[in-house]
Amino acid sequence: MNFNMKNRSLLLICLFVFMSIGVLNAQGNKNKRLAAYLQVKQFYTPDAGDYVELQFQYVGHSLNYVPKGKDLIGEIAVIIKINQGEKTVAQDAYRLNSPIMVDSIVDDFYDIKHFALAPGNYQCQLELLDLNSKNPSVKSTFSFDVEEYADALSISDIIVAESATKTQQQNVFSKSGYDILPRIATFYPTELTNLPIYFEVYNSTQIEDSTFIIRQQVKNLETAQVLPEFTSFSKHQKAAVVPVFKSLNITNIPTGRYALSMTIFDKKSNELSTQTYEFERANDQDTVVNFADLILDPAFQQSITDDSVKFYLASLIPISGQGQARTILKEVRRKSNDKELQRKMIQAIWKQIDPVNTYEAWMRYKQQVLFVEENFKNNFQPGFETDRGRVYLQYGAPNRTIQREVSASELPYEIWEYNKIGKYSNKKFIFYNPDLVNNNYRLLHSDMIGELKNPNWQYELNRRNSKHGSVDDGNEYVPDSWGNNSKQLFED
Repeated sequence: MNFNMKNRSLLLICLFVFMSIGVLNAQGNKNKRLAAYLQVKQFYTPDAGDYVELQFQYVGHSLNYVPKGKDLIGEIAVIIKINQGEKTVAQDAYRLNSPIMVDSIVDDFYDIKHFALAPGNYQCQLELLDLNSKNPSVKSTFSFDVEEYADALSISDIIVAESATKTQQQNVFSKSGYDILPRIATFYPTELTNLPIYFEVYNSTQIEDSTFIIRQQVKNLETAQVLPEFTSFSKHQKAAVVPVFKSLNITNIPTGRYALSMTIFDKKSNELSTQTYEFERANDQDTVVNFADLILDPAFQQSITDDSVKFYLASLIPISGQGQARTILKEVRRKSNDKELQRKMIQAIWKQIDPVNTYEAWMRYKQQVLFVEENFKNNFQPGFETDRGRVYLQYGAPNRTIQREVSASELPYEIWEYNKIGKYSNKKFIFYNPDLVNNNYRLLHSDMIGELKNPNWQYELNRRNSKHGSVDDGNEYVPDSWGNNSKQLFED
C-alpha cells in the first residue's frame, strides 16, 4: 500500500483490513491476519528539535496468542525504515509483546516510536509480523512531511486521548506529567461525549505580550458553518513550550464531518498560528426542535400537497439518524393528522441537514424520492421503504448497475457499484428477488461499512439448485454453472 501524507494529523492508515471477530484461545484460528492502525504526529523540544511520533494501535483480536501460565500473550516483530530520497536516515527493528490477556479476553493495545527528523519530506517503509502465525508479514509504504517548529511560533499536531492518567514513571506515552494513550480513530459515535485534547504551543516567547489567547472553534465541513456554542477562548502565559490539555464536550454535536481548530491570537487580535483536527460524528440522540414555533417557509408549504405530507415525511427516514427516525415514525403513526406540523418537521429536518440552501436541498431530495417511487416500489412498499430505494436515497445513484434477470441457477439480481461513498472507495451492493414477483428486490450483501454482510450470499442466490455448505463455508456446494458469474462480477 502506498500513501502520500501531507497533513499528518488527518491521516489514518489501516495496515490490514480484518473482517472476522471471534473469541481467542491458545488453540485459536492460526489464520487470523494481523491488523493495525497508524497515525503520525509531529512535536518539538528545545533540546532535541523536531520529531515525529509513529502511533500504533494493534487490533487485539487479530493476533494469534500462545499460553503464558493460565493466560495468553501475543508477539509482533516491527521493522521501520525512514528514507529521505535514496538515503536511510532512521530505522528501528524490535519485538513487541502484547499485554497479558486474561481469561481469553483480548483488547487493543498501543505503541509509540519517536524519531528526531529535520524538516523535509520522508518515506517510511513499515513491516509487521505476527510471530505466532504462519501468515506473511504486513507491509506498508507512506510519505510524510516534517515542518520547521524550531524558529517560528507554531502549534503541534493535536492528539485526542483515548485515556490520560498521571505519569508515575516516564514512558513513551508521557507528556507534560500525563500518560496519554492516543485515540487513532477519528470517528465518534453517540456514546462518546468528550474529546480530551492535547497539543503544545512552541516559541510563544516571540510574542511581545506576556500572555496570548487560544481560540477553540468547531466548523461543519459539509456546510462550512461554524458552531458558535463550541467557540471558546483561553489565556496562556508565554514560554518556549506551552502544553495545553483540555476537553471538548461533543454531546450535542449532530451527525456530520467537522474540523476542530486551535488558533493563537495576540492582544491586538492578530491571528498568529493555527492547527486543525478533523473528525466524524454520528449522533443518534433526538434533537429537540420546537416545531410549533417554527415559521413555515411558503415555498416548503407549496412544495408538498396535503395528500402527500405523511409520504414525504416518512421518505426522510433513509437519510435520518436513529433519533430522527423515531421522531418521524411516531408522527407518521399518529391518528391525528396535523399537516402543518408535519410540514414544519420536514422543514426543520432539512434546516439541520443544509442550513444554507435548505429549500433547494429539499427539492433535490424530493426528485430522488419520486424517482425511487417510480422505479422501486412494489405491491407492499413505497419506493423509499425498499432496500434499493433506501440505498439510492442514502448514498445517491450508483456509478454502474449490472442487472441479471435470467441465469442458469441464480435468482434475479442486481449489482450496484459506487466509485465513492464519503471517504470510502469502490463499494458494492447486491440485491436479489427471492420471490420472483412484485419487483421486491432485497439487499443480499454489501462490502460497505455498516451494511448487511452475508458470507453465504452465493448460496442464497443459488439456493434453488444447491444445498447449504458447511459451517466453515456456506457456499461450498454452489454450482459452477455456465452463466453463473455473480461472484466474479461482484469481486471484479
